[in-house]
Amino acid sequence: MQPILSDMEAVNAVIRRQLYSEVPLVNQVAEYIISAGGKRLRPVLVVLIANAFGYKGEHHHTLAAVIEFIHTATLLHDDVVDESSLRRGKQTANAMFGNAASVLVGDFLYSRAFQMMVTVGNPRVMEIVADATNVIAEGEVLQLLNMHNPDVDENGYLQVIRSKTAKLFEAASQIGALIAGADEAGIEAAGEYGRSIGTAFQLIDDVLDYSGNSAEIGKNVGDDLREGKPTLPLIWLMQHGTPQQRDLVRTCIENGDEQHFDEVLSAITHSGALAYTREQAEIAARRASDAIISLPDSQFKKSLLELSAFAVDRNH
Repeated sequence: MQPILSDMEAVNAVIRRQLYSEVPLVNQVAEYIISAGGKRLRPVLVVLIANAFGYKGEHHHTLAAVIEFIHTATLLHDDVVDESSLRRGKQTANAMFGNAASVLVGDFLYSRAFQMMVTVGNPRVMEIVADATNVIAEGEVLQLLNMHNPDVDENGYLQVIRSKTAKLFEAASQIGALIAGADEAGIEAAGEYGRSIGTAFQLIDDVLDYSGNSAEIGKNVGDDLREGKPTLPLIWLMQHGTPQQRDLVRTCIENGDEQHFDEVLSAITHSGALAYTREQAEIAARRASDAIISLPDSQFKKSLLELSAFAVDRNH
């Protein structure tokens, strides 16, 4: 973050300015969720990639805020769908303000993001972000279809990750390269970086759901099992565990059964499921680093490579 501190201050100023609405509840809910913390990773990608490609201008601040608004809108909608009560160590907006307010303010953030994009005046930027939001919506529906389905395999699960999580990382990286004037090969390389980083982050989130603690990861440990989500550690355990472990996990996914969480946690911890998931995250992070290896050396490229390492070496 060090090389882009002033850029991120400018991004935060755009966020604050564009959050304003004449409807008080919109301001209240949007401010609550935006102020709740988070790593601002997606806007950071826009700024770092744009700088790494030599961008001089201010559109990357607007577009970084656009990406953060889209991400925040998905969080608001996600927490309603998942009936989550804790995010980033605080009550979720739906727990605080109700489902209706969360969904509608999420809609406000989506539409405000597209208003802001128009001001940049680049049709290709709009195409990339519009396509990404559509794929994310498809990913959300796909995840919904996979809920309580113990027959989802690794490829099916990775498809959800690529759509629901990695796609916005990819779009953030692509538009950072695009506004900096990168050629098609550069835009594709940036997209590969973002896609792979997003995959690595999600896989480590899956690990932390069974190995972290609520204070550090900012949500309730075991939420995925309670929601009946077949994440990669569970999928691996069903494929490689004992028949008893496989039956236990199947039952828990089908019923969203958190009563047996300690048994599932013990099986996952001692079976190699977390090690396998972490290994897949490390492969994705290396793929991200390889994608930008031909960029000219700079403090921004160094930060992008450090981000690849952070993606897997974290506890929150």
